[in-house]
Amino acid sequence: MNVKILTLGDVVGVAGCEYLTSGGRLRRYVRENGVSLVIANGENSADGNGITPTSANSLFEAGVDVITGGNHTMRKKNIYTMLDDGGTLIRPANYPSRSPGVGYVTVDVYGYRILVVNLAGQVYMDTHATSPFDCLERILESESGRYDAVVVDIHAEATSEKLALARYFAGRVSAVVGTHTHIPTADVRIIDSYTGYITDLGMCGSQAGVLGVRSEEVIRKFLSVVPVTFQPAEGELECQGALFTVELPSGKCVSAEAVRF
Repeated sequence: MNVKILTLGDVVGVAGCEYLTSGGRLRRYVRENGVSLVIANGENSADGNGITPTSANSLFEAGVDVITGGNHTMRKKNIYTMLDDGGTLIRPANYPSRSPGVGYVTVDVYGYRILVVNLAGQVYMDTHATSPFDCLERILESESGRYDAVVVDIHAEATSEKLALARYFAGRVSAVVGTHTHIPTADVRIIDSYTGYITDLGMCGSQAGVLGVRSEEVIRKFLSVVPVTFQPAEGELECQGALFTVELPSGKCVSAEAVRF
């Protein structure tokens, strides 16, 4: 059978969370498009970066099934307990083992097992992440025989690192999606007739500012050396991501398209 997996870019602030929830917007999209699994990056879902139990629960209530993270996941200490609870809120798997939470989770979709893995890039990133290549290799080996499809969120700055990861694991994972830059790329595709891919999903939040925050604060930072506290922009709300159709139990991606709503 074929299942549709919706992957959403970084949700930015309370506005991004409320946009998905308001009027049942995300649930309506899921229903109208026959989506079976929703994965969203939530590391910026709290105002001022990071994720909190409030913003995480808001995303779950909106209809997100798995929340992935990135370099801001650990910014709010009150999320640590929720990360350790072992649910479907995950952080990069290649973070130090002492970090709160886990880096992958297997969810059931119509009796099939979808393995969702979160990774952090190393290039130009302010993290202590180990190699995402080695980490994913270990996960696939340790979970062998316990999944039917694999979706990977690689939270990274360098486009080359994201694409290289996708090409290296092409034929072994169903989809690789990039997050972090908040700008949707125009390269959604299927690699080697098997692995769905997009370099960056974009973001869910206000398009009125710069990467989801107020333009004047970003401009002030570029024009001076004075530290600036970013606040979410308002208005022109939009959600960006990609929709993949995966054949099960083969795990082969048969359709990939960018989405904006």
